[in-house]
Amino acid sequence: METHQISERLEQALFEIRRVIAGQDRMLERVLVCLLAQGHLLIEGVPGLAKTLTIKTTAGVLGGSFARIQFTPDLVPADLVGTRVYRPDHGTFETELGPVFCNFLLADEINRAPAKVQSALLEVMQERQVTIAHETHPVPDPFLVMATQNPIESEGTYPLPEAQIDRFMLKILIDYPEHDEELTIVQRQLTPTPELREVLSLDDLRSLQRTVADVYVDPALVSYAVTLASVTRTPGEELARYVAFGASPRGPISITQAARALALIRGRDYATTDDVRELAKDALRHRIVLSYEALAEGVSADTILDSVLATVPVPEVSLARP
Repeated sequence: METHQISERLEQALFEIRRVIAGQDRMLERVLVCLLAQGHLLIEGVPGLAKTLTIKTTAGVLGGSFARIQFTPDLVPADLVGTRVYRPDHGTFETELGPVFCNFLLADEINRAPAKVQSALLEVMQERQVTIAHETHPVPDPFLVMATQNPIESEGTYPLPEAQIDRFMLKILIDYPEHDEELTIVQRQLTPTPELREVLSLDDLRSLQRTVADVYVDPALVSYAVTLASVTRTPGEELARYVAFGASPRGPISITQAARALALIRGRDYATTDDVRELAKDALRHRIVLSYEALAEGVSADTILDSVLATVPVPEVSLARP
């Protein structure tokens, strides 16, 4: 399939999702980016911004299975991954697989569950498999975890372990819709929800994921992504007191992989500097550990990254394959 044909198919998928979701175009695009690049997505936003509806609608448009887990303080790991159940009529144990065995998993308010539950999700995010009683069970392919966090409340929440938050390819921040978008949202509640049609099959999605691997990334862009991450680890004098730890090597990996997917969505078989710069904050903001001084002064990871992006010289790259 030609690059422009792929872009048209993906645009059709986005159009179908937008029949249900009004606004939030950036979030929808990042969901597709993570799907194509085989990464996971963390979304932070207040309640009511269509986070749950987005992943459910995406599952319908792509013909995949969908599961939602509402994270609560009393959740246990078996509620996610499954457990062994004793069958007295047979006198044997059987494995009951949990809701993570789906194509699209929504981990709603992920920071409301304790560390043991969050760590249960770690294996399935990284290895795409679950181990129960010494038996390994692979999850369906493709597999996407979209987790949400509510930034308003801190009572009854548990910060995500750094090892787990590092497994998310991108973290995006979403805000309230514009007036016209909210008007459309309210008007759509007055009519029946439209019937979704399956635009891409799971086989199509797997094929597109393989195509992403063929998208060209200039070595200068790879070096640029690595430099951005490096500067977060050794920031200048002005920012050093705000950064406890910089981005891990998964940061530039996520930037380049996501840039490939974004290029494909936009009808190109090569990534550009704009792709990298557009995705840099999404790929790095959750990988920067801020100091207590930054938290006290209200300095965010985005403030750090704005300075980094302004400081690091933008490379000149060829716009096509060599």
